[in-house]
Amino acid sequence: MEHDSALDQPLTPPGDRHPGIELRHLRYLVAVAEAGTFTQAAERMCLAQPTLSQQVRRLEQMVGTPLLSRQRNGVHLTAAGSVLLEESRTVLSMFEHGLRRSRQAAGLDRLRLRFVVPPHLPESLAAHTAARLRSLAATANVEVIWLEAPLDAGFSVICRRQADAALGWLMSGPATLPEPLDAMELGKFEPELWIPAALSAGDRRVLDLDELAGMDVVHGPRRASPVVYDAWLAALRARRPCFEFIDPPSRHSLAVTLAFAATAGRPTAVLSSPLWVAGDEAIGDVPQQVEETYDMVRVHVEGHPLTATAAVAWSGDLPRHLQQLLFDTADAGMCPSPGQGTSD
Repeated sequence: MEHDSALDQPLTPPGDRHPGIELRHLRYLVAVAEAGTFTQAAERMCLAQPTLSQQVRRLEQMVGTPLLSRQRNGVHLTAAGSVLLEESRTVLSMFEHGLRRSRQAAGLDRLRLRFVVPPHLPESLAAHTAARLRSLAATANVEVIWLEAPLDAGFSVICRRQADAALGWLMSGPATLPEPLDAMELGKFEPELWIPAALSAGDRRVLDLDELAGMDVVHGPRRASPVVYDAWLAALRARRPCFEFIDPPSRHSLAVTLAFAATAGRPTAVLSSPLWVAGDEAIGDVPQQVEETYDMVRVHVEGHPLTATAAVAWSGDLPRHLQQLLFDTADAGMCPSPGQGTSD
């Protein structure tokens, strides 16, 4: 357990608070909250750990209440600390934006946009959106900083001021996003579904959700896309409450996963991540040797109940011209699926 003798001293009474809270104090609080310990935060900020501890203690004295609870397993925010952490991120983000705009006005810097593209998106979607954003940003003299990070349902990486915008999956409407987020939908995507050839007698290429829920389904792992995983798991549990996905033996190899499902002891399906434009029935050109090799065939789920909506989300606190840049990127629409428009 980290210990600092100064931490055991009583806080300065409210009437004696020092008025001079500086940006560095806010950065110290954010660093400790994100690192979870003073030691790791000090290493990240290239400070001595006692110095960082003293500065955070000084901030607490100026605020007049503890902001962090020091425990054996690290530090945790108090209720007051959580509020100040959120406001600190807002202040620091606004200051950085203002500084960049001032430097841009002086011809010293380009305005930057930190944009997240999470792993495991369809390549066509990610490439189309990134290319559109890059083109518009170049015209607007905006530098795009590309970040790869997982996203949750609330796009919290933006709310925490660690990014300005992101391309990701929106499993409910934009109106459900927390303030100050805004979003624009690009369109719906659905997965590929493979089932044993024996279940598709008569060249049947459609499976209903009840049938799927009654099978073992290989999908995931959850960490690859928890937003989509949880939504689809809930949809299948609505049909069979005890339903659980089975992790694939190799997430990066469809061949291994298909072979695994084809040799299972009971009917087993393989469900991919969102991949194709929902409702596009013309994506089904599957080489015959693929089906013959693995004894699995590709089908659709009737009514397309398993979908994910691609969206560009951003902070409503961004400068207006950056928001317009993101709106124009999303307004270009969704790229067509590879193979869209081909005939069966």
